Amino acid sequence: MRQKTFWFLAPAAVLSLAGCTSATAPRTAPPPPAEAAITISVGPCFGFCPVYSVMVSSSGTISFEGERHTAALGKHQREGGAASYSALAAALAPFRPSQGTVARTTCEQQITDQPHYDISWTANDGTVTKLQHDRGCRSPKNDTLNAVLQDLPDQLGIEPWARQLTRPGVSRG
Repeated sequence: MRQKTFWFLAPAAVLSLAGCTSATAPRTAPPPPAEAAITISVGPCFGFCPVYSVMVSSSGTISFEGERHTAALGKHQREGGAASYSALAAALAPFRPSQGTVARTTCEQQITDQPHYDISWTANDGTVTKLQHDRGCRSPKNDTLNAVLQDLPDQLGIEPWARQLTRPGVSRG
């Protein structure tokens, strides 16, 4: 009879002790904020315009990905220093929409078949602000933005990668 009582009471004791443990996971520190970055994607035109994207992180890492009609295809990276990010942020500041919004540049005149730009600012907290711009969307303010975008490859040191290159058998656009 004592053995039957033991086999009955032993599991009950184990189960009662299990109720004394904590079911919550140990506390960990929140993850560090993501790094701020500016990403510019250059879309196709009617001809053989370079199609690529470039991301500049606040620490100065410059990541390039050539998609079509660029001298370098695929992913490439270089260090430009934090000053590269600061200079780009300052150059694009007059065109940046309100935090967390998506905006499109407005045109006074439109020229067709020009490249399209998607510019994204990602804040440390992950909030994304976007500007969509067609290079053919003309106005005095947009002409200034076009000049900034035209100088970007040289400013970021990606001109050898972003340079236009036509490959045999690759269609335009």
